[in-house]
Amino acid sequence: MKNIYRFLGASTITVACLTSANAQSKFEGFYGQVGVGYESTNPTYTSSPFTVAGVGSANMTTSVSNQSGFTGALGVGYYAAITKDFLLGLGAEYDPLNSSSANYTIGIAGIGTTTGTYKKQNSYNIFLSPATPIGTDGLLYGKVGYTGASIQATAADGSQNSTNYTGFSLGAGYKQIIQGGLYGFGEVNYMNMGNQTNNYSGTAYGYRYTYSTTSSATGFNALVGIGYKF
Repeated sequence: MKNIYRFLGASTITVACLTSANAQSKFEGFYGQVGVGYESTNPTYTSSPFTVAGVGSANMTTSVSNQSGFTGALGVGYYAAITKDFLLGLGAEYDPLNSSSANYTIGIAGIGTTTGTYKKQNSYNIFLSPATPIGTDGLLYGKVGYTGASIQATAADGSQNSTNYTGFSLGAGYKQIIQGGLYGFGEVNYMNMGNQTNNYSGTAYGYRYTYSTTSSATGFNALVGIGYKF
């Protein structure tokens, strides 16, 4: 009789484990979420010589400080089960907030310097998200995406110009069901936005001038937030 009880007990545990292992992840399907956190952006600039027609050229130097501060992101997406241990998601997120401002300085040898500020705005990210369930209530996930943002520069005289950047993003995070479809999450993301070249020209004191700048940016953010799986 004891052996029968042991067999029944072992069978019950085995069935429970198999049921748990093969249970559907609660993250399959559509979701929406909002996150807040910290971001840092590291831009780089190189400039061509400042050339004045009929006069000559002068070297330009550009110094740009890093930008860091509060950030946010609104996201939507969908996860589909490929196997019981692997989900694949497609998502998109947008940051409706402008970043804090940071400073830049442009110097022209023999002429002088000018200063200004810049800020990042209209950030977005479209990504694939491979994921693995942790039980039925947790999800460990990665992100590989296409990202973009606009950098708005404001010169000392108040003039403004914007440059659009695009590149790739990588991220990783974890989601945990709190109750029903409500979940919390935490993640980190890395962004790399490629070179963008801008050409400038104008007239000063009757002389035409030209120059160009090539810029790029890298950055990361760390976010925590809540979401709802529909």
